[in-house]
Amino acid sequence: MFHIISDGSCDLGIERAKKYDIDVVPFYVSFDEKQYDREIADIGIRDFYERMVKDKGVYPKSSMPSVDDYVKAFMPYVKNGEEILCLCITTKFSGSYNSAMNARNMVLEDYPDAVIEVMDTQVDTVLQGIFTLEAARMRDAGWSLSDTIKRLNEMIPHSRILFTVGSMDYLVHGGRAGKTAGITGGIAHGRKKSMVKVIDLMHKYFAETGENIDDYVIVVGFGYDEKEAVQFRDMVQADTGRNDIDIFQIGATIAVHTGPYPLGVGILRKAF
Repeated sequence: MFHIISDGSCDLGIERAKKYDIDVVPFYVSFDEKQYDREIADIGIRDFYERMVKDKGVYPKSSMPSVDDYVKAFMPYVKNGEEILCLCITTKFSGSYNSAMNARNMVLEDYPDAVIEVMDTQVDTVLQGIFTLEAARMRDAGWSLSDTIKRLNEMIPHSRILFTVGSMDYLVHGGRAGKTAGITGGIAHGRKKSMVKVIDLMHKYFAETGENIDDYVIVVGFGYDEKEAVQFRDMVQADTGRNDIDIFQIGATIAVHTGPYPLGVGILRKAF
């Protein structure tokens, strides 16, 4: 049995992380570039979005967990002799993986027999969340750490996040517009059409790959508007014939780039 740790990009929320025995190392967020608060621990996600919506034209920033944050997360399990799997946001978007690796190396200096595997998941937000949950499902089914990592690496190419945003302003301001794969082109045509476009893109993925949609985990991710998220989830379930689609609230780590109204789906091939 190994213990799973993820950075805050996984957007699991407190209750879901606790349910699946996953530790989350939070990112930091700031509205003034002076005071940085830990997401969830110091500033709730709802409070973060409320401020975003209220203070239009203010572009918050996020900062990755520090090396010390990861050392503190690792140590209780290292001292207890437990193996650790640490799952980090894609290195394309953050240096969180590097912080975790540096922390691992520091810990190994004093505990050379410790087993700490740090993985660049190559994904983020809700996709990282379901990736982490699939790792937990393997762990709970008795898979070894090495077999779990092998299977996770096999799953990475079979994952997509497809979404729309309320405005391109945040992506443009943060320089992410050209780096963000999966965003729909239907923003200017209205929200409902953008939602339909996301579903169309999901079907296009399965048509092109020839894979079975029932072999995939599907989740809906949203920002500020939970009512809209439920409406969209119902659309996706009606369209796919599935009734097992969960809803994740996208956290501050990604929302600083998308703004308060991201909405989309994350799809990932199941581990087994």
